[in-house]
Amino acid sequence: MSTHQTDTGTRTRTDTGAAAPAPAALFTAERSAEIVTDSFARTLDPRLREILGSLVHHLHAFAKDVDLTVDEWAAGIRFLTETGHTCDDTRQEFIMLSDVLGLSMLVETLAHPADGQYTESTVEGPFHMVDSPPRALGDTIDEAAAGGEACLVTGRITDAEGTPVAGAHVDVWQADADGYYDVQRPGEVPDRNLRGLFTADDDGRFWFRTIVPRHYPIPTDGPVGGLLRATGRHSFRAAHIHVEVTSPATRTLTTHLFVADSPYLDSDAVFGVKESLVRDFAEVDDPDRAAAHGLPNPFRHVDFPVTVQRDG
Repeated sequence: MSTHQTDTGTRTRTDTGAAAPAPAALFTAERSAEIVTDSFARTLDPRLREILGSLVHHLHAFAKDVDLTVDEWAAGIRFLTETGHTCDDTRQEFIMLSDVLGLSMLVETLAHPADGQYTESTVEGPFHMVDSPPRALGDTIDEAAAGGEACLVTGRITDAEGTPVAGAHVDVWQADADGYYDVQRPGEVPDRNLRGLFTADDDGRFWFRTIVPRHYPIPTDGPVGGLLRATGRHSFRAAHIHVEVTSPATRTLTTHLFVADSPYLDSDAVFGVKESLVRDFAEVDDPDRAAAHGLPNPFRHVDFPVTVQRDG
């Protein structure tokens, strides 16, 4: 600490040289949140001040509500420390913690309200870590050809008025028939397998070939996995295809296409399932249609029309 002499006497200064705030009320359990929140009164950013104040009020209310003990507080600190230590360039354990607590889905849903007009959004997930390769409409994204039910995915990108969004980019990625993404099997499957970046035609339509994805578990070898086991929760995600739609004229939409007969639709580990995103992957027994799309007969087909919001 240092001091600074003024005409009216000595004023205490912090190590950073900033003037110390006016004396605050001494801490009491009854007024704890109010006292701490008052310490942020000089925060220049009003949004930061609002967020910190609300955080403190809810955090202190939580501690009082459960009568949090010192040992329990220390265990929570250890858990958060371990969560941070588990993060690296390809794994974000804090995001996974947010996912299993439902916070990720809540923030995503609040940020992108569907309002009954637009395709509902959901979380991007931890496996969109590489760029999808550009592919022509109708191409297959299954380069490994390692099994699974052949599938045709079709769709059309429109706005709320039904106007097609020509040239929209449709980025898709998914797990394989065993429930693994390509990044989980390096050296075993082709790079960027089951990923594709498609450009919708002038009528907003897109289509591609793939396989029906399988449900899969999120990683459980870290603190989040321990939390799931301690609370008797499973770690599985319902089977889905990730779909992200972008164009210069519309807001980006990140969503999922869920397989209707998949397990865990009603207990998805990250709460990602919304009823409007569940679709039948119907079996098609039509040799001529199969041949036209370069697919074996029979095959599965799902249609996924997508409605996006125009900018502004």
